[in-house]
Amino acid sequence: MSDVIKAIILGIIEGLTEFLPVSSTGHLILAGNLLSFEGDAAITFKIVIQLGAVMAVLILYWRRYLKIGANMIRMDFSKSKGLNVIHMILAMLPALILYLLFKDTIKSKLFGPTPVLIGLVVGGVLMIIAARSRRTETADTIDGINYKQAFGIGLFQCLALWPGFSRSGSTISGGLLLGTSQKAAADFTFLISVPVMFGASLLDLYDSRDLLNSDDFFLMLIGFTTSFIVAMIAVVTFIKLIKRLRLEWFALYRFVLAALFYFIVIL
Repeated sequence: MSDVIKAIILGIIEGLTEFLPVSSTGHLILAGNLLSFEGDAAITFKIVIQLGAVMAVLILYWRRYLKIGANMIRMDFSKSKGLNVIHMILAMLPALILYLLFKDTIKSKLFGPTPVLIGLVVGGVLMIIAARSRRTETADTIDGINYKQAFGIGLFQCLALWPGFSRSGSTISGGLLLGTSQKAAADFTFLISVPVMFGASLLDLYDSRDLLNSDDFFLMLIGFTTSFIVAMIAVVTFIKLIKRLRLEWFALYRFVLAALFYFIVIL
């Protein structure tokens, strides 16, 4: 199978899984193992093509980003006006700091099938605990999220640095445990995904600049384009799904996927 076909397959997988709490990175690592698409360049590829799916969120939420940007220019950070840039900074800062400190360890130790399977299972358990928690709901919409909840969700997002945990799975679980509705947590997760993934992808491209060649960039462009197109088709349906379907169903899928991969590939 050619690398171009592999890039298209991985782009499709990314576009279909980025918006669900099942770990798109985990799926890419497992699929890359099956396709024999591995190595330093492949790790960078898997990170960068996530931008294609994330760009779909930017298009979907452009009015919200425009509002936040306008308030930032006016230095208007009033909590009474709902979500603002301070919420986003508080949510992004913990994972950003950890990634900058441990990015080499993460890429060398965690981007493999076994760590992914662990992340899928443990992350699934977290989702079940969060779904069955009985916290008092204080934020029904994204504009009801306070600074403390935003920072707490940011701490949970740190779990997503371990492939298999899932960024949306970790942050939505954190939101539920901290008193937000699943809808509010999902909206907030999608909103902060754009700057987080954009920054991580650019940083990884810069760090890998000496390891990549023109063929690698061509494959990244194919994967990026494919994931963007697939995500644009799937995004509306999947965002509605994640807001309405209980997390236990996604946890069950994660358990089944981990079991199948373990028995079929690893054993």
